[in-house]
Amino acid sequence: MTPRIAVGSIFQESNEFVTTQTDLALFRNTYVHERDALLQLAGTDCEVAGVLAVCERERAQVIPLVAARCVSGGPLSDACYASLKEALLAPLREAAPVDGVVLAMHGSMTTISEGDPEGDILEAVRQIVGPDVPVVMTLDLHAHVTTRMVKHATGLVSFTHYPHDDTFTTGERGATLLFAALHGKVKPVMAMAKVPLLACGCNGQTFGDAPMAHLTRRGRELETQPGILSVSCFQVHPNNDQPGMGSGGLVITDNDPALARRLASDLAEEFWARRHAFQPDVLSVADAVAAGRAIHGGPVLLVDTADCAGGGAPGDSVALLRELLTLGVTERTFVMVVDPDAAKACAAAGIGQTVSVELGYHIDPTWGQPIRVTGAVSLLSDGRFLYTGGAYGGTWASMGLSAVLHIGSIETLVMSYPTYDWADEQYRAAGMDARQAKFIGVKNPMNYRIAYRDVAKTAFIVDTPGPTPSDIRRLPYRRLQRPSFPFDDVCQVTLIES
Repeated sequence: MTPRIAVGSIFQESNEFVTTQTDLALFRNTYVHERDALLQLAGTDCEVAGVLAVCERERAQVIPLVAARCVSGGPLSDACYASLKEALLAPLREAAPVDGVVLAMHGSMTTISEGDPEGDILEAVRQIVGPDVPVVMTLDLHAHVTTRMVKHATGLVSFTHYPHDDTFTTGERGATLLFAALHGKVKPVMAMAKVPLLACGCNGQTFGDAPMAHLTRRGRELETQPGILSVSCFQVHPNNDQPGMGSGGLVITDNDPALARRLASDLAEEFWARRHAFQPDVLSVADAVAAGRAIHGGPVLLVDTADCAGGGAPGDSVALLRELLTLGVTERTFVMVVDPDAAKACAAAGIGQTVSVELGYHIDPTWGQPIRVTGAVSLLSDGRFLYTGGAYGGTWASMGLSAVLHIGSIETLVMSYPTYDWADEQYRAAGMDARQAKFIGVKNPMNYRIAYRDVAKTAFIVDTPGPTPSDIRRLPYRRLQRPSFPFDDVCQVTLIES
């Protein structure tokens, strides 16, 4: 008989240290594909596309639920979450019974009233399909894996690369595990072991000599051993404030819970042993500029990770711009900021005109004060661009009404909406060529390694305020359980089993 497989996705990484909430409009700025519209993701780079490819190979009938994705941001409003959750569950109820369910989620999404929406959705799905139908969820490797998630899923499978260029293959791996379970070839059992380690993503790359590189390579080695179906290493997203957060390993074995426990615990202990390597080196903006000036040519990247839209920050910080203006930088420099009012003012003035605006911190004023700047408008656009890879690869997004404002030698990309930084699509969409700049402000702690790997002379992580800082000790945690590194240097291993 033709297996009937339900496929859905609600994907966002939330940040509980911003004052904004995520609504449906922010999702729609990327995509919300309901029911059959989900199928248009086939051929893109996302996890759903990988799941669809495996379903096609297995000659399965796909039951499309909803696929919704948006840039990271504040917790989802209760109304937004209720709407998306129902968009996923309603077609599942209508289609029941189904033979399997694959869900592509992040794992660190939160809502105003629900700290574990992925676990909540898994529980609701399980209530519809019953205890015996395989349910697999793919996750970002920055997920906060909870007891509820492990309890209600047949398998949890994470990305293995950071930067995330393996989203399609992660969907394939998740769907392959589901069909193996569905056909009775394997009986998955899971164990997740975590230690209280939190760190920003700056040293989280999964290549080279970075700590996550060693851990993920160990995971791939373990997957070659008999009886091991999947190994996931999670460096938890630190910009939420939930109990039980930590980093560690999740191992799925073929009906061998003792082996899953042992290997997951081994991975968690290796996380702890490498904890200090997750802490990045950080420079003041002044020191980074001085060091950059000593290097012939450019570009030199100034990594303003504290305002990372990919980590939930609103993108409205002008902390770096303020420092650059104070330093009197005369070299050609690119920076970006989300400020819809400033974008409108630039549009009203017109290309070639001079405009004065109060720039920055109009979305979340928690982290700084606007600055008064005067500049010449050189470009206006609708901000639409195509992602060239990663989780969004092959899909369109929009910065909204956008402008390039020349403030002396500093070319400022003024956007109306925050968008995820995969490569340098936003700058390129505004005609800003990295090869022509001395300094470039980038607001992602990791993906600049992809965007500028062929052109950048070097990169410096700069010390700026914001809700996604390189030093997480700047964040005002209230619910985080202690001890937790880097606040404390005491290890407690937590084990969660299916």
